[in-house]
Amino acid sequence: MAFVSFLIPCFVISTDIAYSCQNTDDFVGASSPGDIVIGGLFAVHSEMLHPEEYPIKPVIQNCAGFEIQIFLQTLAMIHAIETINNSTLLSGVTLGYEIYDTCAEVTKAMASALRFLPKFNSSEDVVEFKCNYSDYVPRIKAVTGASYSEESMAVSRLLALQLIPQVSPASSAEILSDKIRFPSFFRTIPSDFHQTRAMAHLIYESGWNWIGVIATDDDNGRFALESFGVQAMANNVCIAFKEMLPAYLSDSTFHTKVDHAIEKIVKETRVNVIVVFMRQFHVLKLFKKAIEKNVKKIWIASDNWSAAVKISTMPNIRQLGTIVGFGFKSGDISTFQDFLRNLHEKPTDNNKILHEYITLLSVCAHLEYHDFQTCIANQSQDDLLQNVENKRQIWRDDFLNANIEHGFIHSTILAVYAIAHAIKGQCKDRNCKDPSAFTPWELLEELKNVAVIDDDKEIKFDSKGDMSTNYNVLLWKEIDGRMEITTMAEYDPEKGDFIFEDEEKKTQFLDLKKVQSTCSQHCRPGQMKKVTESPHTCCYECVYCPENHYSNQTDMDYCYRCNNKTYWAPINSTTCYRKTIHFLAWTDWFAIFLLLLSAFGVLLVLSISVIFTKNLNTPVVKASGGLTVCYIILFSHFLIFLSTVFFIDEPTEFKCKTRQALFGISFALCISCILIKSLKILLAFSFDPKLQTFLKCVYKPVPTVVICTGIQVIICTFWLIFRTPFVKQNFSIPGAILLECHEGSIIAFGIMLGYIAALAFVCFIFAFKGRKLPENYNEAKFITFGMLIYFIAWIVFIPVYATTFGKYLPAVEIIVMLISNYGILCCTFLPKCYIIIYKQETNTKSAFLKMVYTYSSKSAGSVTVSQISLDSKSSSSRATVSDSCKSEKSSVNGNCHFQLPEQRLIKAKVLPKNSARTIARKRLSSI
Repeated sequence: MAFVSFLIPCFVISTDIAYSCQNTDDFVGASSPGDIVIGGLFAVHSEMLHPEEYPIKPVIQNCAGFEIQIFLQTLAMIHAIETINNSTLLSGVTLGYEIYDTCAEVTKAMASALRFLPKFNSSEDVVEFKCNYSDYVPRIKAVTGASYSEESMAVSRLLALQLIPQVSPASSAEILSDKIRFPSFFRTIPSDFHQTRAMAHLIYESGWNWIGVIATDDDNGRFALESFGVQAMANNVCIAFKEMLPAYLSDSTFHTKVDHAIEKIVKETRVNVIVVFMRQFHVLKLFKKAIEKNVKKIWIASDNWSAAVKISTMPNIRQLGTIVGFGFKSGDISTFQDFLRNLHEKPTDNNKILHEYITLLSVCAHLEYHDFQTCIANQSQDDLLQNVENKRQIWRDDFLNANIEHGFIHSTILAVYAIAHAIKGQCKDRNCKDPSAFTPWELLEELKNVAVIDDDKEIKFDSKGDMSTNYNVLLWKEIDGRMEITTMAEYDPEKGDFIFEDEEKKTQFLDLKKVQSTCSQHCRPGQMKKVTESPHTCCYECVYCPENHYSNQTDMDYCYRCNNKTYWAPINSTTCYRKTIHFLAWTDWFAIFLLLLSAFGVLLVLSISVIFTKNLNTPVVKASGGLTVCYIILFSHFLIFLSTVFFIDEPTEFKCKTRQALFGISFALCISCILIKSLKILLAFSFDPKLQTFLKCVYKPVPTVVICTGIQVIICTFWLIFRTPFVKQNFSIPGAILLECHEGSIIAFGIMLGYIAALAFVCFIFAFKGRKLPENYNEAKFITFGMLIYFIAWIVFIPVYATTFGKYLPAVEIIVMLISNYGILCCTFLPKCYIIIYKQETNTKSAFLKMVYTYSSKSAGSVTVSQISLDSKSSSSRATVSDSCKSEKSSVNGNCHFQLPEQRLIKAKVLPKNSARTIARKRLSSI
């Protein structure tokens, strides 16, 4: 502000300037008197010529590059003012205008704005410096323009000194919505914020995430690029490259940077979508080079050039690919089109811009349409001054109508009407014929609340000074050999949605997805994105979702986790699956096999029971301990076979508690009974007096069985009370819930099995001692074999059980139970059944007496001498027992006394020959 304060009083528009601007009146592009004057700033030319002389002097030069589209905006402003003056809107108050050509140059725009600031009716174009401009009445009350945001930023700061309202129909930079920096700025179009958001939304909806951006290196381009970058990031769109082109065509590096931008586009083969924030004359240069390089992409146009007819009519424009743009929604401009048809009748005395256009028509009259348009754009004001003579006059009605950009024309008319409605509000109680009736800052306050009716719809400025109208989504289509700009959809900034008139237009929109513009391939469902070393998040690798994770959409950043207890997912899964319940079912082939083995065991037990019951009084059955003992053992075997049923099918609390206890108690009962049998056999056939005495003390059948089995009952009872087995859900198998019986306490389980093993070991020891029984009656040997089978089975069971996992774990224990149970059952009873069925001649009392007699005779004939140690070195002094007994006459009652040298006296008893038969009868009766 300090700079402006210094600049204003010092800047005086001179009246004696040489060159093209000879006086201040020459500076005005178009003007018309009125009670209230409105200023206009339009970039009718695309550049201001720069002198080649040195040093450069502060002289306003002529311009070049006549812009038909912006020229039409000046005509729209004139048409709107004339329409208002011919209406009753202002009740006799006429509007005038002063329109200046800024030549797309900020410097000239500021120079034009200075023309608005001098005091009304002042004889000199001098801006007065004041501390308070509240009562200051400048030459104009409001300004329409400028064409570009960069110009509007500079002009608005200048006009803000006196709070002169500025209403732009084209400046869309987002920064201009800041009412702190630009308090007097308004516009009849939406902010670039909505446009860049719409672009990012379009790109996202089309499935693109790897794009390029080209913008002009000015305030408008930089702010648009910044805004788009934020919106792109919010929509997960990455910008592969950004190219900035010089804002002025006169820049010596312009063509070099255009070439570099084209090379970048060609190099980035994965980028198929280019967003362009540039002015129309920049786009023309860029596209000309792109056509030469045969570049074919999807181009997304900003509102600056999305409806530019001079670009759409370029030769070979179709070779560039697809062009999609965003333009301002237009209303009815039919009256303006009628105005253009009668434009040739308008005087040009006070309209130098119109006069220049008519001159251009004459200069380029001999050319066809596109060349005609190019000719107009390429002419400078200096050229026209030299070539205007001797040119015939020509008028082309269709040319201006063909170049209308409806959105900008409509917004220009809206800007004028908004100012007119604000003036109407100020003139309610004032005589506005007097220009000093109100000041610009009062009009500014009125403008904030003004409402304009457009197509029967009331529109107002929002708190940021913007009019939030909808966008038209434009699609350039080739129709009958010509590129036509059609409306594909409408974008609602408030809702952020695309609106389609019909299915055909929606199909056109969806067809954009056919073009791929991604840094990486889309990750399919079942995959997720893995970020690579690239700084862009859009560049990634697609990796499969790990186990128990899934993704059900494309391009997911991470995979969802399944509920690990009830659901699972394999690798590369798109959904979670409910886990299947696993257990050893009845229908499992292995379970059926084990059940058949158990059933066969039960049949074997029943068969043995029948055989023993039918042969109750035979020596074999009696020698087996009698029917009671056999029934108890067979019943315990039956329970063991039965207990296998509880290991199969779905585990329940009852099964888990019953199966181990039933097996443990049944097996303990079986081993206890076999232990009694082993003791009885050893007692019957043992000739060792000391062992006989010990066995007679230990052999208590009923108490022994009760105590041995009772201990196991106590173990199982404590186990079931304190650490009872229970049903457990095991989730460690992928895709399955394994139902299993947890033993509750591994220690208790081990104690139960260990106790059975201890009983079996004791039984094995006693049976082993009695293994040398009569040849036809060697039950102890078979018991020994049965215990060995038990030990081998359960020793193998421990490591197998510890390493086995899954539903077949119970089958391991069933197999071991069956092996040990079959081993003991077969070794205990099958030899006897064999004798009963196939050796009936040996299953008689006489046969047993003979067998026992033979065994007893052999046992009685061998004398065991204990506690004697013979010295092998004193062989000369040895003596036999029989020689001693013959030589000595001192034997008494069959006893022989003899003494070896250096040894104590030994007494041995010689059995009478007829005593063997007696012993045999006793042994038989004992067993």
